[in-house]
Amino acid sequence: MLAYFDCFSGISGDMTLGAFIDLGVPVKWLKENIGNIPLTGFDISVTSVFRNGINAKSVHVKTKDTAESRNYAEIRSLIQNSRLSRHVKENSLKIFQKLAEAEAKIHGRPVDKVHFHELGGIDAIVDIVGAALCVEYLGINKIIASKLPLGTGFIDCMHGTLPVPAPATLALLKDVPVYGSGIPHELVTPTGAAIIVTLAESFEPMPDMLINKTGYGAGKRELKTIPNLLRIVTGNTQSHKSYAQKDRIVIVETCIDDMNPEIFGFVMDRLFEDGALDVYWIPIFMKKNRPGTMVQVLCRIGQKEAVINRILSETTSLGVRYYDVDRAWLARKQITVKTGYGMVKVKQITDTDGSTRIVPEYEVCKKIALEKNIPIRVVYDRIAKETQTP
Repeated sequence: MLAYFDCFSGISGDMTLGAFIDLGVPVKWLKENIGNIPLTGFDISVTSVFRNGINAKSVHVKTKDTAESRNYAEIRSLIQNSRLSRHVKENSLKIFQKLAEAEAKIHGRPVDKVHFHELGGIDAIVDIVGAALCVEYLGINKIIASKLPLGTGFIDCMHGTLPVPAPATLALLKDVPVYGSGIPHELVTPTGAAIIVTLAESFEPMPDMLINKTGYGAGKRELKTIPNLLRIVTGNTQSHKSYAQKDRIVIVETCIDDMNPEIFGFVMDRLFEDGALDVYWIPIFMKKNRPGTMVQVLCRIGQKEAVINRILSETTSLGVRYYDVDRAWLARKQITVKTGYGMVKVKQITDTDGSTRIVPEYEVCKKIALEKNIPIRVVYDRIAKETQTP
């Protein structure tokens, strides 16, 4: 089952639990299974609330040790020694690991010695382990999330007054697409950030899916401009089977008409070193009919800034454009096969119907052609013929 986290008002631990409970996770079952940690001194209360006319579940974790803090090593031991399922343990530990690493970097302490303060109390453990339990209960095997909105202002915590987003939240959201909302409240909490960056495979618009259920989890505040809700939509991918892979990438482009053409080759090499997926030089005519070149670079979201910096520092361009695009592609992997030229590396491509085909690698064919002093097309044809599936 696929779950889409529509985080139009951000995400927190209690909003996540609320949306899952609204999707049908029984509160009694949740409390009993969290007790497998073992964890005592807590209770989960759930009420129905309305946000801008939308009925949602509001979760409140009642605890007896609100002042207690634990370090990561203590929390890890609690979870590892629990009677939780292997999958729930793994997801819970991954979420806390990300939190620990973020806090350790900010406060300059070893990961195991990081004290979470607010995040080490029972409420955070309930939120995180509870989220992992809900994923298992609902049979969710894939999670995709929207871009995350960030608020502004300041919050008070154990360390004093901190800016919003909190430093731990920003550390957790590295390479995650976000946008400023202008709302003067904390929208994405560290716990919420850790949960979603751990569980989500990607951050993009809602994918093609057949919707099954929708659950709403309410935040504690009433926002003036938008409903303070997390929406989780569950369902299945489209019924027809396709082996095409899909993801979202970035195109960065600019137009140049005043650069020494010898530099283009150098720039292309550096862009690939920066992680570009592909680089194009496209002949164009610019203002006053000057011939120029459009530089177009395909890259993943995490490489966008490196690509932009490379173009602006290595070319005569004064600015670039960039935008997200959806991409569908055929899965491929490199394998070694036996041919008349010996063992050679080829690409094995999986087509949309699940069948596979072999495509010779250019560099391999080039090397064989030069060594044997034969046309490269002969090498291509022979490898392709010898690797055909009967």
